[in-house]
Amino acid sequence: MRLRIPNTFVLLFAILALIALATWFIPGGKYDTHLVNGKQLIDPASFHYVESAPQGLVALMKAPIKGFVEAAQIIGFVLVVGGAFAVVQKTDAIDTGIRSIARMHEHSALVRAALIPVFVTLFSLGGATFGMNEEAIPFVLIFVPLALALGYDTITGVSIPFLGSQAGFGAAFLNPFNVGIAQGIAGVPVFSGIGYRLIVWVATTSVTILFLMWYAARVKRNPTLSPTYVLDQTRRLEQPAATGLDRMTGQHKAVLAIFALALAAMVIGVVKFDWYIDEIAALFLSMAIVVGIVGRLGSDNWVAAFMQGAKDLAPTALVIAIARGTMILARDAHIIDTMLHGLMPLVQSSHPVFAAQKMYLIQSVINFFIHSGTGQAALTMPIMAPLADLVGVTRQTAILAFQLGELSTPMIPTSGITVGVLALARVPWITWARWMIPLQLIYLVLALVLLVPPCLMQWG
Repeated sequence: MRLRIPNTFVLLFAILALIALATWFIPGGKYDTHLVNGKQLIDPASFHYVESAPQGLVALMKAPIKGFVEAAQIIGFVLVVGGAFAVVQKTDAIDTGIRSIARMHEHSALVRAALIPVFVTLFSLGGATFGMNEEAIPFVLIFVPLALALGYDTITGVSIPFLGSQAGFGAAFLNPFNVGIAQGIAGVPVFSGIGYRLIVWVATTSVTILFLMWYAARVKRNPTLSPTYVLDQTRRLEQPAATGLDRMTGQHKAVLAIFALALAAMVIGVVKFDWYIDEIAALFLSMAIVVGIVGRLGSDNWVAAFMQGAKDLAPTALVIAIARGTMILARDAHIIDTMLHGLMPLVQSSHPVFAAQKMYLIQSVINFFIHSGTGQAALTMPIMAPLADLVGVTRQTAILAFQLGELSTPMIPTSGITVGVLALARVPWITWARWMIPLQLIYLVLALVLLVPPCLMQWG
């Protein structure tokens, strides 16, 4: 009898239950914090056990709603963006534009060769410079239908924005949310060591591009090899059929121009004005209103399209809430610091290279519970930085190990971004995880190799 894999909701709730069970066996612990330059930093020598707070059945049942409350900002963002994209799609501008690109892709070898490298590089640059993370979610709605129109699959469409931004985030060289904060906490000049970090970014982005190009070409030759083949067939039937009027009109071009300006404004706002989810959601809502006027949808059609778009993402909102609930259980039970403290002795090694590689592996484990680059830096760098001094690893290398640990994010079912992207694309996590295993192993080997030169040259 064939084993039936549970869907994402069942899988996430099982993880939630396992974490609740673990709180009965892992003792509570805490590091003291102190304020330094306006930041709450952990004192590495202050760990002490505190009274345990096991999370029982009531806490388990409360975790999803608490997760909904704590993740309300990103959930609201997803619903607003989903509604806004539905308005844009109602004008048929995106579908017509996708078919235009598909025609160019069919007749131009240059477009075929450049499509994946160019877009993955752009998303990776976003992750490496202004910390593009949640901002990649809306692009799934564009790249999945584009990939299908080009003869690829849903996995390819998800991977271009999602893996592109995650590869850039994990191998960042100017990201203030992980590199900048980690260097500031570790007492290293902010954005120093950019030369080697650029090498790391180029290597990681190149590996991602080559893997996706190999996979996309393979699926294009034989679509049945895709893990999402059945879903793709359904999606292709849902896409509007091409007609004799399947050409870009002035109205279509105006809508796409407004859409492009909104995306450009998002990038500028994030980089120059520290925009975050609130501002980006407001931007997309404003864009939807302008698109509705330019596209002559009328108020009834506009509201119907927006509501349908938000409705389609209701499952995504629930998935994000449950994913956030996993962290809430571990935090309320006071076991996160205990687990971190228990991992610290594992770093010590006979050679700095092995110590740095162990730091990377530990950061990958911690990333399962703490998905925020800023939060993980604030929690771990006050401990990892002085620990690096003790085991012969430079603090700059310890920071790189922390960054590379975030390359595990695409495989983590407790990450709101990961499960949100997959829910948006209607791809079960287990399907995605099976597909990701080869690339995740490549990332693992790549990270271990990239940590060797800094140790040998005492990179500082």
